[in-house]
Amino acid sequence: MSTKKKRAPHLNNDSWVVVAADSAIDTQKPDNDPTFVRLRNPSTDAASLYMLSAGDAQLFEVKAFDEEFHSWFVGQTVQRDGRLLFVTPMDPLYLILPYLIKSGKEGKFQPVDQVLMDEDFPACSRLLSCTRSLSSLRHVAEEKEVANMKFHRYSEEKTMVWLEKKVERTVTALKKRNIYVGEGVKSTTYVRVKSESDHQQEDYLRYAHGLISEYISEDLSKALLRHLQLPELTSPKEAEPPSKKRKLSDKPVEAGEDYTKFNSADFARKPAKKMSAAQKSLAKVDKTGMKTMSSFFSPKVKTEKK
Repeated sequence: MSTKKKRAPHLNNDSWVVVAADSAIDTQKPDNDPTFVRLRNPSTDAASLYMLSAGDAQLFEVKAFDEEFHSWFVGQTVQRDGRLLFVTPMDPLYLILPYLIKSGKEGKFQPVDQVLMDEDFPACSRLLSCTRSLSSLRHVAEEKEVANMKFHRYSEEKTMVWLEKKVERTVTALKKRNIYVGEGVKSTTYVRVKSESDHQQEDYLRYAHGLISEYISEDLSKALLRHLQLPELTSPKEAEPPSKKRKLSDKPVEAGEDYTKFNSADFARKPAKKMSAAQKSLAKVDKTGMKTMSSFFSPKVKTEKK
């Protein structure tokens, strides 16, 4: 891993501390720095920050660890933006897919450079320069070649197969690293507290589906759930991976269980317990003038000596 600071103009003290993979930096050409770009998030459809390596060869996702009242010492100056940016490789096909889906509604084959056009995010066209971007289009679109020119049309069937493979690879990676998921997991330690069951594979599929869903639209996520033959859960929180249920902080991780089920409203809905004969008799006693039990244990008030 490498850390790299993006230098800003002298008039603006705008720098960041970044943790990035070595592949994000071209060590052979130090002057050819990677660039941060604003692109349309495939899940939220809003603007998100990404990074393109030198020559736009590879796309990276940028996530920030933010902490209140935090700053950095950069050289001889104090950088007030105390966020720590994590840069990880990302498949550019996730960002290209929404544009293919939109153009696919027209039902015709189109050149991909005409499909990948966005007035709000003009940098999206640079995604086609990423290594294997063009060759990967066959995983989510039908391809036709006319006069040495390639045309593409979105294919939901191919996309489901491609996403299914993403889920399967995620499951394999989780198992390889001995990361247990599902209801049989003690959330604070990721240790399985139940014996193996027939639902273990389904737990992994749901967890992996939740991770992949962070990079696709809600409609596509539901379609993938049906393709994986996984019924929808009644509570949306149950389908989310544990990472989304926790605070991004250096403080101890909070338990993933839902403690709201113990709130007063739930207790109010429970039927009152039946009182015994002795309790009924005690309830009828006139308590006027009686002291409470706590009064016998309260500290005595000192009286001043005359």
